Amino acid sequence: MRTSSAPLPGGTWALGDLTVTRFGYGAMQLAGPWVMGPPADHDGALAVLREAVGLGITHIDTADAYGPHVTNQLIREALHPYSDSLHIVTKVGATRDQEGGWPPARRPDELRRAVIDNLETLRLDTLDVVNLRLGDAQGPVPGSLAEAFGTLVDLQRQGLIRHLGVSNATAEQVAEARSIAPIVCVQNMYNLAHRHDDELIDELAEQGIAYVPFFPLGGFTPLQSSALTAVASRLDATPMSVALAWLLRRSPNILLIPGTSSVAHLRENVAGAGLPLSDDDLAELGKIGC
Repeated sequence: MRTSSAPLPGGTWALGDLTVTRFGYGAMQLAGPWVMGPPADHDGALAVLREAVGLGITHIDTADAYGPHVTNQLIREALHPYSDSLHIVTKVGATRDQEGGWPPARRPDELRRAVIDNLETLRLDTLDVVNLRLGDAQGPVPGSLAEAFGTLVDLQRQGLIRHLGVSNATAEQVAEARSIAPIVCVQNMYNLAHRHDDELIDELAEQGIAYVPFFPLGGFTPLQSSALTAVASRLDATPMSVALAWLLRRSPNILLIPGTSSVAHLRENVAGAGLPLSDDDLAELGKIGC
């Protein structure tokens, strides 16, 4: 496995006592179409994971619901036994149905089963970070997380989980989780065009808690903006590179987990995130989601 000596853009961040690169990798796209079934190119998927580690990435995001089980099995096949520096972040709280939907699975027995499944498929004794996925496929849904989060706290006390986080959560749910037990990260949808969590990001930064935007490039609907296109053209870069670079500049507690099933695209994302942005660029981009 090739190992790069070049530093990754953004440096590192501490998830509790774990140090991770701010540029990470999201494994969701390694599963089949619509995150169901195995990848079309099994060996290619393994190559992407090995390239990620070879580039120096120490933060891989996954979930046993992806596939289901597919991405975790690929991670294990490609990277086990894991290096001490590699940290795998997973999530529980949703499963898959036969139609490819994401029904919630947040009863205590469902969460315990999900944690055990993640441990088994990843071949780990303890999960580094587990995010409780809330809401639904349309976004966060208000409501108490006390019972579900309390279940994960119990599993943490049993030594099955090292650190906790929440995903697809409202600001109120983040506050409620923090009142129950420490969290190290919040994983929500956020990008140049979706800026609803601006205030939350700043609050978390003050508390030393990471914010991990999923769909940093717009997800299944890529970001479209005349301002983004204009800045990218001026810098002779792709809009996606500019979007990633902006996220790293937005706040020091933002961790990136862009996904791809291509080694070439992974390298492009890493290079793009390191794109230098001027104050004028940042000012122009900052108006997109306002």
